[in-house]
Amino acid sequence: MTEPLVLIAGGGIGGMALALTLHQIGVRCKVFESVRELKPLGVGINIQPNAVRELFDLGITADMLDKVGVPAREWALVGRNGQEIYAEPRGLEAGYNWPQYAVHRGELHMLLYETFRARAGEEAVILGAKVTGYRKNPDGTVTALLRHADGSSSEETGTLLIGADGIHSAVRAQMHPDQPPIHWGGAVMWRGTAMAKPVRTGSSFIGLGSHRHRMVIYPISPVDPQTGLARINWIAEVTYDDISKRDATGWFRQVEVEDFFHHFSDWTYDWMDVPALLRGADVAYENPMIDRDPVDTWVDGPVALMGDAAHAMYPTGSNGASQAIIDARTLGVMMLAHGVTPEALAAFDEKLCGPVSQLILRNRGAGPFGLLNMVDERCGGDFDNIDDVIPPEERASFMGAYKAAAGFAKDALNAAPRMIAEGVRVPAPAPVSAPV
Repeated sequence: MTEPLVLIAGGGIGGMALALTLHQIGVRCKVFESVRELKPLGVGINIQPNAVRELFDLGITADMLDKVGVPAREWALVGRNGQEIYAEPRGLEAGYNWPQYAVHRGELHMLLYETFRARAGEEAVILGAKVTGYRKNPDGTVTALLRHADGSSSEETGTLLIGADGIHSAVRAQMHPDQPPIHWGGAVMWRGTAMAKPVRTGSSFIGLGSHRHRMVIYPISPVDPQTGLARINWIAEVTYDDISKRDATGWFRQVEVEDFFHHFSDWTYDWMDVPALLRGADVAYENPMIDRDPVDTWVDGPVALMGDAAHAMYPTGSNGASQAIIDARTLGVMMLAHGVTPEALAAFDEKLCGPVSQLILRNRGAGPFGLLNMVDERCGGDFDNIDDVIPPEERASFMGAYKAAAGFAKDALNAAPRMIAEGVRVPAPAPVSAPV
């Protein structure tokens, strides 16, 4: 019997995490990525403890992650008046067995890409090749239809095809041809980084303002001992009532800080000067906060979706990349249980599609930033003592429910066994006997 081959459409964080997982469990794979050259693009993201655990199990060490980010120590919400609404420790300081990391997205991506190429060989990643669709074959295999950067076309046949090709996934479009268009609820984000002094713990994730008008601020590098500065990732966000005024489907485009500075020009506090932070940006990008409506399945026989192709979600919970890594590891678990088969994909779908679809809707409803909504509803955002607005027990219960839904509730995670035991591999298929 031919050795199984898994085709992966998309070489982003999710695709690379899957490729590393398959290599770990002894399954041959090939990654097709549309860009000619991978570069460390993007700004900051958070990797939650459940996903950091899986990266550690893949041999991505803390020393390696320290080169692309910093362990997060705190998650805090602060009202527009500058007063704290909620704060909690994160990662190791919260009692998790694994840290939470705030990282530069592009540098993490390059770390995963370079690690996979070093382990599997350069030929395992084909750049400048976009999967435009697929064909299911009578013998149970699947053929990926490829368009290359030079304009040519080709095909590649494998045992399974995994669509890790993002929110604009061609694999998903074929699997769900009647899917609704990309969903946009009116929020626009401007993103960038600047060198500045970190505040609070020195490694705090801060949500500042209201659900419809806010900043998200956190460091993604250690403090330079010479200057006392760190690279601070910031997200400035405004929700528009008239969504017809904005582009709902675009992705990152570079803009000038002056294009949106007026929304935050008076956000100055004794502990944070937001205008100075924005003006210190080396570059700024704009994109709408978009997602896709959930679908009832991520699987079509020997084809499955993962990551943003399966469940593009608002980044309000800081768990989009984390969920992609969990997807990759869950696919590995199911292949260990069911082989490199459509049955493994069906088991993956059964385990994750329903719960993660609910997470999409929860994030669309503000995710953990829903506390900001509650403050606005109860006092218009103006308060002296947050306990008089939302009691501590209610705040803690709200956050606990979100962490449980997102899969990183502390006690459950700490008590859970490894998803993939060290050294386990998918058994090689038995040879087919020649006819007598």
